[in-house]
Amino acid sequence: MKQKKNLEEFEKWLYQEERAELTIQKYLRDVRRFLIFSGEREITKELVLAYKNSLKEVYQISSVNSMLAAVNRFLDFTGRKECKVRQLRVQKAFFYRKEEILTQAEYERLVRTAEKRGDIQLSLIMQTLCSMGIRISELDFVTVQGVRTGYIYVTNKGKTRLLVIPGLLSRLLLAFCRQKNIRSGPVFLSENGKPVDRSVVWRKTKKLCAAAGIDPGKVFPHNLRHLFAITFYRQKKDLLCLAEILGHASMETTRIYARTAGAEYGKMLAGLGLVCGEEKEEKKSHNYDYVTGMGKMSKTASDDRGRMSLPILLIS
Repeated sequence: MKQKKNLEEFEKWLYQEERAELTIQKYLRDVRRFLIFSGEREITKELVLAYKNSLKEVYQISSVNSMLAAVNRFLDFTGRKECKVRQLRVQKAFFYRKEEILTQAEYERLVRTAEKRGDIQLSLIMQTLCSMGIRISELDFVTVQGVRTGYIYVTNKGKTRLLVIPGLLSRLLLAFCRQKNIRSGPVFLSENGKPVDRSVVWRKTKKLCAAAGIDPGKVFPHNLRHLFAITFYRQKKDLLCLAEILGHASMETTRIYARTAGAEYGKMLAGLGLVCGEEKEEKKSHNYDYVTGMGKMSKTASDDRGRMSLPILLIS
């Protein structure tokens, strides 16, 4: 009973701290998981360490650290700072593994597959997330009024930022609104007229994978935001501007997008010529781009792609 009361008070405190709704719900889920683990036992440093070790056996490091952050915040709130534990330390990789990122070619296949299935809304949701770099939780800020003016205000994590809607996307969204008779408010609505739920978007994108021939492990809404950020940095090399667009409070968070692809890193190492005992491979010119997932296209191929029935927004 006492722990339940503490959790309720913790929830009130998080709202008073003006935490985002999704952050609050995440903290509460993680703390509930910890309280289930602790049961009737007294909360001690040893107990929290045991919980930490149990998480390590099941979850990836990033997930463990996220859960521990919530528990540590709860311990702060309940006056048990001496029970807090350190998060797992890991050196950040300076290259992407191929199974981590969605390539531009794969993204385009997802969009085309959604269109072929007649799910224009899902196609436009994916293009909105990927061409603007917004979070799935920020989709509600894409309103009819914003589409008409060409920009939107997005409020998240206590900050408001102004974002431009690409011209082609605006035209596509306006046509969609006319077709669906959406005259005001959020552009993307469910059948009952409420803003589309992110879990629905997540499930729908997963269902596209088999038809599009893409690994489901790399297909989820936030990876579209990652593709935007990677593509933006590759072309503009401006971390400060990228941080502003993404709404990051720390440049360290944005810096991960300056990493290179694993395939490129491998070629860099091979180019050092430090492996002995074998004939050195003749240097070859590679036209394959890891992020786009395509070879260099001829002008004709590029032009043909631009004439698809539902244009794909290429970040430029």
